[in-house]
Amino acid sequence: MARRSSGGPRYPRSARVGETLREIIAEDLVRLDDERLAFVTVTGIDVDPELNRAIVFFDSLAGEEGDEEIIEALSEYRIRLQSSIARQIKTKKTPILEFRPDIAIRSSERIDEILRADRQRRS
Repeated sequence: MARRSSGGPRYPRSARVGETLREIIAEDLVRLDDERLAFVTVTGIDVDPELNRAIVFFDSLAGEEGDEEIIEALSEYRIRLQSSIARQIKTKKTPILEFRPDIAIRSSERIDEILRADRQRRS
């Protein structure tokens, strides 16, 4: 029976890379002087197994109304973000970034609103 050298759980490489990318991109967004990205949070990154592409999920205080403008701003900085990633991680290739709003976060917020309204109605 083979033993793992580390005591922690084993994660797929794409998940580890995704977490590292999330940290790098979040740090870089703080450094960017662009008011369109002032209240944007990187909520997760989905990296394909070959590390060719990465979908960057975000949320913001602007909500759905600000998504188009945020995607436009992030797309303008895509090359800069990819360069920063390439400098900070040791992989043969840097994933091409794609940006999408985090629908799961918004769905959970909407469900929470519905439950809150139902509790108030019952009170």
